[in-house]
Amino acid sequence: MGKNTTAGARVSDLLQVPSGPVDLRAYDTRATPGFGGDKAAGRAELAALGPRLSDLQERLHAQGVSGGSRSLLLILQGMDSSGKGGAVRHVIGQVDPQGCAIASFKAPTREELAHDFLWRIRKRLPAPGQLGVFDRSHYEDVLVVRVHELVPRATWSRRYATINRFEARLVERDIRVVKVFLHISKEEQRQRLLARLDDPTKHWKFNPRDVGERARWADYQEAYQAALERCNGVAAPWYLVPADRKWYRDWAIAMLLVEQLEDMKLTWPKADFDIEEQRARLLADS
Repeated sequence: MGKNTTAGARVSDLLQVPSGPVDLRAYDTRATPGFGGDKAAGRAELAALGPRLSDLQERLHAQGVSGGSRSLLLILQGMDSSGKGGAVRHVIGQVDPQGCAIASFKAPTREELAHDFLWRIRKRLPAPGQLGVFDRSHYEDVLVVRVHELVPRATWSRRYATINRFEARLVERDIRVVKVFLHISKEEQRQRLLARLDDPTKHWKFNPRDVGERARWADYQEAYQAALERCNGVAAPWYLVPADRKWYRDWAIAMLLVEQLEDMKLTWPKADFDIEEQRARLLADS
């Protein structure tokens, strides 16, 4: 634990969304739960977490290669520019890519629309030993779909229960599900979008549709609140990460992953061969 980390407090506990009604207005998007330092300290402690996170992820990968069944799925949800891609780059970028499976879910294709909404999700689930990351996920089908009324209310309203059953089955299959909502303010989003317009190297990231979506901000907040309330099971709870401060967002996600992987009590697989025999063979090989 770094010197700026709150003593005796698990970040997972501080960020876990309590069961019951959710009012996103009650959460400060600039807060730094569990961390008492500034931006420089946050970046330094994120870098210091890298080896610890990498070691845990390698243990998970080694177990999968050796026949283990466990994996971890990190689900990142949030408004546009809340930092889903940034978190993948700065946090997941610190571990061995061979043990990772990253999927980004955009608007569904014609083929995907021909199946149920979980079809494309099932195809991208992490294999045993993998750290899977979803940049957006099945929750888009109770967020965008709800806000834009792409299907009847009766259809999307049934999906909450379907999602709960789906996630419960994932946990039964030894997939630890870590769901993170990146909570950004409307003003911070505006500043980030403006920054993209000011930087020619970021124009490719700017989508004019994002400006139009801001008019639906209240609707999206309501939709997120419903998702956090109705899909917050014991086996797959939600974690709310204040995302106005990018450095805190990255540190918090890294800490969540470290704590969740440590909870799995990962050990290095034991050799299934005679070590001394193989050593002798190598030493005898001229």
